[in-house]
Parts: sequence; C-alpha cells; structure tokens
Amino acid sequence: MSIDILEHFGKFTEQWSPRIVGELNGQYVKLARLQGELVWHSHENEDELFMVFKGTLILEMRDKTVEVGEGEMYIVPKGVEHLPKTKNNEEVFCLLFEPKNTLHTGDVEHEKTNNDQEWL
Repeated sequence: MSIDILEHFGKFTEQWSPRIVGELNGQYVKLARLQGELVWHSHENEDELFMVFKGTLILEMRDKTVEVGEGEMYIVPKGVEHLPKTKNNEEVFCLLFEPKNTLHTGDVEHEKTNNDQEWL
C-alpha cells in the first residue's frame, strides 16, 4: 500500500507529537509537525533521521548548527546532543526514521515529551 505523505500530515495538528506511518526491520517511520523548539536531548544508542517536506528545520548541536530545508535530510548520530527547532517559528513537516525503542526526547523528560505515539 502506498502512503501519501502530505495527505497524512493533514490528519493531525499537534506539534512535536510524531505519528507512526510505517514499520520495517525494527524501525518506525514517523511524521511530525514542528513549530518553535523541542528540548536539548540525545539518543545514546540510536541514530535519528530527519527529512523535511515543508519549511526549514534547525538542528543545533553543541559544536555546530545544521539547517535542513525542504527535500533535504540529516542524520543525527547516536549520542549527539541536539536541539530541534524551526526557522523563524514557521511550521515544519518532517519525516523521522528511527528504531522502535527510541524515546522521543531520550532520557530527558519535558512537557513536550511524547513516548506514546499513535499510528495514523
């Protein structure tokens, strides 16, 4: 079954609350609507892929900042502390690809942390 990614972004409005759209080889494919910033965190044992469909995602790391534009992706290596945020507070549509056991904000608990993510 094919999945219309942009259509699925229209099925939810919550920010920083990823939705699962697929599963393969122990990994989840998730969609997230982002605006503003999340929280500094890391994933000790998992890499995290961000692919942007709309807007510009800023990934601050302690030693550099990466801008990820529409149609681009970036992989944050495991163990690297990062702060995802959006450019100029615009809304970003992002696809995430990460192992099923990945905690939303790693070991950090925050009001935006959501480890109980729903399937679309």
